[in-house]
Amino acid sequence: MILCIADLLTAAEVDRLRGLFDAGPLQDGTRTAGWHAKLVKDNQQMSGPAAAEAQALVVAALKRNPLFRSAVMPRRIRPPLLARYGSGQTYGDHIDDAIMGEDNPVRSDVSCTVFLRDPDEYDGGELVMDTTGGEQMFKLPVGAAITYSSYTLHRVAPVTRGVREVAVTWVQSMVREADRREILFDLDRSRRAVFDREGKTPLFDTLTKSHANLLRLWAEI
Repeated sequence: MILCIADLLTAAEVDRLRGLFDAGPLQDGTRTAGWHAKLVKDNQQMSGPAAAEAQALVVAALKRNPLFRSAVMPRRIRPPLLARYGSGQTYGDHIDDAIMGEDNPVRSDVSCTVFLRDPDEYDGGELVMDTTGGEQMFKLPVGAAITYSSYTLHRVAPVTRGVREVAVTWVQSMVREADRREILFDLDRSRRAVFDREGKTPLFDTLTKSHANLLRLWAEI
């Protein structure tokens, strides 16, 4: 399931992240790429104390967002990478590592990209996914995020003008299977819509019971 989340970050948070990018330091992005991804990765990434502050800011924004929590059901979130792509830089076709981290390993179920620049600030730089329906390209407004299954082959198109800045992270979900997460997400949206329209009715209670019982069956905690 591909999900776009508008306004994940506030304007003040975006400004702070941009300031951290400008303060640096930045390092070669290949330092955090797998042995085969290094061959197609060309970007720079925030490092040092600035990266730690930026990571905490992005993770906090994800955790407080109800749409993200409902769709992804995060168990563990990796510290985000804050990446900058200048003119000519790109990240070719790759698949995200299944297991990330050595001391505290995380299984990557869901990948997430948070956009820190408006689409009109740069040309190119689209997030391109190889799906069963063909290639899909995404270039969201500043502060928005996109989540997608980590098993998806994807790439970042070359930037031809301006600068692309993003935060990228990976999540181990309480529900491993993408189809089960989607069922739970649909049920959660449906019961909330019923509650908003009718209040706590028998229909709402039945939907809530089904959501809770499926979560008991499928969740890993």
